[in-house]
Amino acid sequence: MRPLLFEPITIRDVTLKNRVVVAPMHQYSGIKGFSTDWHLMNAGRYAAGGAGLVIMESTKVERRGCGTVGDIGLWDDSFVPGLKRCADFIRAHNAAPGIQLGHSGRKARRFRPWEGGAPLQPSVGIDDWEAWELVSSSALAAPATDPMPRALTRAEIPEVVERWGQAARRAHAAGFDVLDIHGAHGYLIHQFLSPFANVRNDEYGGSELNRMRFAIEVVESVRAHWPAAKPLFLRLSVEDDSGWGPDQSVTLARIVKPKGVDVIDCSSGGMRGSPVTSAGPVTYGYQVPYAERLRRDADILTMAVGLIVHCDQAEQILREGRADLIALARELLYNPNWPMDAAQKMGIDKDFASVPSPQAYWLAKRAQSVKDVQPSTYMKGLNGA
Repeated sequence: MRPLLFEPITIRDVTLKNRVVVAPMHQYSGIKGFSTDWHLMNAGRYAAGGAGLVIMESTKVERRGCGTVGDIGLWDDSFVPGLKRCADFIRAHNAAPGIQLGHSGRKARRFRPWEGGAPLQPSVGIDDWEAWELVSSSALAAPATDPMPRALTRAEIPEVVERWGQAARRAHAAGFDVLDIHGAHGYLIHQFLSPFANVRNDEYGGSELNRMRFAIEVVESVRAHWPAAKPLFLRLSVEDDSGWGPDQSVTLARIVKPKGVDVIDCSSGGMRGSPVTSAGPVTYGYQVPYAERLRRDADILTMAVGLIVHCDQAEQILREGRADLIALARELLYNPNWPMDAAQKMGIDKDFASVPSPQAYWLAKRAQSVKDVQPSTYMKGLNGA
């Protein structure tokens, strides 16, 4: 029986060659919003490693949304050529190119994580400090020691929503096939969804539906500028331990599905910290129950992510009907060739046809010449296989 992990899946007019997805991972390596050779290399290695879909990192829809000095953006047409170079390279190596669109809200203007992640201070290296304003759903700092954001005014909200739509237009112009809206991890959309961050008293705050309004309008704006033939994902912190949980996520998923969202990208945490602890200890596949719940109760395709490490583990998630796509992040940092490696361990693709010829030829030749060679990545899977 062919592994489900390597069965193609078609969403709208895009067919992924397998169910392995490279989750969006911040690189914090841009220069004034522009992608660099690092981004080309980083995305390219995953495409060459055999993944079906490579989603580039959270790319900001406006300057205020940048989390660090290293974030990349799509708030201007000038950013398109650099990202098109990445999308074209991904596609040339038989993977679908995807991109995530995001806005950090009150979590903006910080040092990179490996620099400590603390709030930045004005410096000569930041020439647009005033433009890099902290905004959020409400004027609440979290934690309380952080700088206070300014609540977006009622008049500003449609302008921000439209910036998501325009960024989606640019993502299409850059050649991406899949778009993922970042509505999780304590960033701006999540700041509207969560009662912990949203204490507005207008139509964007208060009731659950009011708090969902911003996310719904972003979906509508993005869909208006994103081709109907192309899939749209929405990443949610299905549980944030701060008043937003699976019940609310199911409700939102049911609302946005007919508005054009095809897949819920199921993550958690980010509002009070990450990861969440209410579901128990963080271990292999700890967020998979969220994908399972959304898939069942919202009747929508889901993508599971979070400590999915071994191919037998990924296959079991699919076989049990708990998710439709498997996203990997840090494990791909450890082994960018994970999809190729998984195919070998699962006994398919003996000719290494899933990767580009400069890799496939030499690896197949070695496998034919030395029958008992065991690659360095061969190790016991989650079930001891």
